[in-house]
Amino acid sequence: MENEENKINRIGFFKKTWNSIIKIEKYPDMAAEGLSSAITYLFKIVAILALVLCLGTIYQIHEVVKDGVTYLQNEFPDFSYNDGTLDVKTEDLITIDGENSLAGKVIIDTKTDSDEQINKYMNEITDYGDGVIVLKDKVIVKTSGISGNITYIYKDMLNQMNITSFTKQDVIAYANSTAIISLYLSVFITIYIYVFIMYFLTTISNALLLSVFGFITTWLARIKMRYVAIFNMSVYALTLSVLLNVIYIAINIFVPFNITYFQVMYVAVAAIYLVAAILILKSEFIKKQAQMMKIAEAEEIIKKQEDEKEKDKEKKEENKETKKEKNKREDNKKGKDKKEEKNKEDGGEPEGSNA
Repeated sequence: MENEENKINRIGFFKKTWNSIIKIEKYPDMAAEGLSSAITYLFKIVAILALVLCLGTIYQIHEVVKDGVTYLQNEFPDFSYNDGTLDVKTEDLITIDGENSLAGKVIIDTKTDSDEQINKYMNEITDYGDGVIVLKDKVIVKTSGISGNITYIYKDMLNQMNITSFTKQDVIAYANSTAIISLYLSVFITIYIYVFIMYFLTTISNALLLSVFGFITTWLARIKMRYVAIFNMSVYALTLSVLLNVIYIAINIFVPFNITYFQVMYVAVAAIYLVAAILILKSEFIKKQAQMMKIAEAEEIIKKQEDEKEKDKEKKEENKETKKEKNKREDNKKGKDKKEEKNKEDGGEPEGSNA
């Protein structure tokens, strides 16, 4: 019976999302559902974020493929791939500026094995914001929407599709066929798993950091709360930040731009929500204390009134008893006086007869 009530009272995902952004006063209710509920909510919201990012990445890849086919046919030198190694038939470094590529800045160098040189390329891509580095055994993708890089090993990726070799003409023919859809699907699944794990770990670490800040805030506000409740509230406080990140990524798909202090804003917005929830909780606590004091005062007044009534009642009873005793004494006195008078009368008659 108790489990059924818990199921009925549980708040749905979309309702939680709405409450997390609009109704901060509901944080304690959502936090009371437990740690498992908060983690499940975190899974779902990160899954949505990863889905948006992956769909955007696939769209960008599709646009890159379209432009790339034209570029390969007209400008790019011959190349070949065999058993995990890509070989571009040129000794020169190929660089495509971000203005001419939807993927950002592209650097192609299939001759180098130097980690120092690769790090130099990474720094160039990072400074630009978005980009791709094509090496002889792997491709490294950097986007401003996520922290870190995504690395694809040719051999691991292509062996799954039973591709061990190809040439420039093979790539052009494949890109113009419907068979490329399977490549998009494979890339989507790979990116989704990677992005989901990365974003989940990033988000839960932000929640932990935020919960420590929340714990300090509760201590300063002199509110006693369990740490797990503060952590749960921290998860819900991150909702708007995560959704803003989704919007940021979605806009970046069509209009590439970079917000320098986006991560700072990401954490700051969540911190504001958490502090607001804690202060509202404190305000409610103070209100409840005030109500309890009023109730206690009212009970004290009622008790005093009842005591006074009891005293008045006792006093009336005492007065009543006293009055009865007084009347009794008066009656006794009257009876005694009457008896004495009678005795006097009785005693006087014989004396008269003797005379």
